Amino acid sequence: MAVSKIIIVGAGPAGLLLALLLAKDGINVELLEMTHGLDKRPRASHYGDSSCYEFERAGILDQVRAEGFMPNGVSWRKVDEAKTRIVAVGNPGGGRMHDSSATAEEAKDDKYRMVCLPLHRLGKILEAAVETQPTAKILYGHRVLDIGQDEGKAWVRVETTTGGEVQTHTREADYIVGCDGANSKIRQSLFGTDVFPGFTWEEQIVATDMYYDFSPYDYDDSQFFVDKDHWHMVAKIQPDGLYRVTYGELPGLTPEQLLERQPMKYAAFLPGNPDPSKYKIVNFSPYRVHQRCVDKMRVGRFLLAADAAHLCNPFGGLGLTGGIADVGSLYEALAGIHKGLADDSILDRYDEARRRVYQEIINPRSTENLRRLFTLDAETAAETDPFFKMVKQAENDPELRERMKHAFMALRADMTQYYNKPA
Repeated sequence: MAVSKIIIVGAGPAGLLLALLLAKDGINVELLEMTHGLDKRPRASHYGDSSCYEFERAGILDQVRAEGFMPNGVSWRKVDEAKTRIVAVGNPGGGRMHDSSATAEEAKDDKYRMVCLPLHRLGKILEAAVETQPTAKILYGHRVLDIGQDEGKAWVRVETTTGGEVQTHTREADYIVGCDGANSKIRQSLFGTDVFPGFTWEEQIVATDMYYDFSPYDYDDSQFFVDKDHWHMVAKIQPDGLYRVTYGELPGLTPEQLLERQPMKYAAFLPGNPDPSKYKIVNFSPYRVHQRCVDKMRVGRFLLAADAAHLCNPFGGLGLTGGIADVGSLYEALAGIHKGLADDSILDRYDEARRRVYQEIINPRSTENLRRLFTLDAETAAETDPFFKMVKQAENDPELRERMKHAFMALRADMTQYYNKPA
């Protein structure tokens, strides 16, 4: 039986992408967002091969690549005057191994090669694409107050403000998807405000977007620095030379204290030990990081995806990429129901598969990625850390190198295998 309507709560990249994929299949979609526009913070920026696969299905991959760029090279380094590489590989989502000279034709041959574009710019691309779909509507200024469901439908009660007058009304759908982020109202309504299994890291993270002339230094497009005191990451995120610099800080400091310490931190670990006159910061965002996942991503007619369902630290891009992979799986499940290729038990398969990917891949790998930076001895890490030893082995092992290039594809979970008949 065809789906009459799906409501998606949250107009972040996951909600927008899911709305676009469903609408392109002719499904009626309402996207509810509590704010009055897209989030303009740059945030995450790297999209591996599994994300590019979903962008192609949504019809936006060429535009994302046109506005972004395809990075080459990632390394792990010591924090020393020469910023010595411990190990180096190519783009883990595609591209040549530690080689920034790939031609446009070579890049074209690597169909889903990693692309880099700040998240707020991806949001604009997705928003414009959703607005072209006749079966999709984006409703800004709609804040969810509470939820409910019965055997035939699900609903949300929302609050809107028009001309200074606050109104509440109820919106109904066959299914409602929470893509409303780490503080998801849908998740909290289903499980309780304080229920999100997992833990919060003691380590404090500061993310900055900045301009600095790295050209005199032998930096790759992305690098991670192993150091007990000054562990950090430096990655180019825009063709114009905007860099994301994310670093660890002491726990328990206020935002004001962290801002006051920023020049000292940059001077301690950036090449050239610059003072503030040498760089320009355009975004400064301290935050805590978490490793959390819900016990269920489906409760009746309510579903969860991306940060509303699970969180991890940002080192390695597994949070963003895992969220986009959620969207791909959920799209296949809902489209299968709409087309009569599956009954709604496929949504239980979605729940099981996506939580399994988190527990078996996203959580352990992202945890290792973060701990590797501040627990290893940089002098011996290449010989003692299993991941670094694998990277060194890949230098002379083409088969292993190829598997590493497409590691993000392991985050996908194909729901079409559960269709009752071929798609």
